[in-house]
Amino acid sequence: MESLWSLLTVVGPILLLAALLWAIMRNRASGPREIERTEHAAHDLRDRIDAEDKRDDAQR
Repeated sequence: MESLWSLLTVVGPILLLAALLWAIMRNRASGPREIERTEHAAHDLRDRIDAEDKRDDAQR
């Protein structure tokens, strides 16, 4: 039982580090097209929210 615990003590942090590195590399891979798409979506969302606010103000 002690050998299993020793193995988990060594392998656990290695797996955690591998998962963290994978997540960082995956999120860092955003290229110019992805950034442009995100900016466009944010702009569209702001426009829709503004239009809804104006509609709500007009109804009051």
